[in-house]
Amino acid sequence: MNKVFLFLATGFEETEAIVVIDILRRGGLEVQVVSVADDIAVTGAHGITVEADVLFDKADFSSGKMLVLPGGMPGAAHLNEHAGLRNLLSTYYQSGKKIAAICAAPLVLGGLGILKGKKATCYPGYESYLTGAVVTGNPVEVADTVVTGIGPGFVCEFGLTLLGELAGKAQADEVAKQFLLK
Repeated sequence: MNKVFLFLATGFEETEAIVVIDILRRGGLEVQVVSVADDIAVTGAHGITVEADVLFDKADFSSGKMLVLPGGMPGAAHLNEHAGLRNLLSTYYQSGKKIAAICAAPLVLGGLGILKGKKATCYPGYESYLTGAVVTGNPVEVADTVVTGIGPGFVCEFGLTLLGELAGKAQADEVAKQFLLK
């Protein structure tokens, strides 16, 4: 099974989390929503509270195929402050597993050196955090096992790209059709 872990931190961008979860689940993937906060209920940047499936310390990441970081502020900063998540991202990257981040969240990957020499994108104003990246400003960039997205206006394209990476283009096209995007 292509299991995906999506991480919520206080102040996350709600659209970037919920739409990605929806697209991946419609595409038949198992998505486990993980809280890096002190509670299973995590409040986003715009006051919407979402209940995660599990707390970070209780999750078993061994079966995962992809880690996903939604952006938003201060959510992306909180993700970046979480040592356990940073270690997990490094481990996944070094083992060739897929990692994705959208909006401000690519700053976490930049700080870990994961974006060096790779094409990447992020929310305008966060480019300086993408250490060593070739920043394009495109809606979505795929560079080897790393996917980055620019922000909430392109969350459907980002989510469909993630689905395509794990389940294939035909599955992503089918979900795009359900979303009336194709």
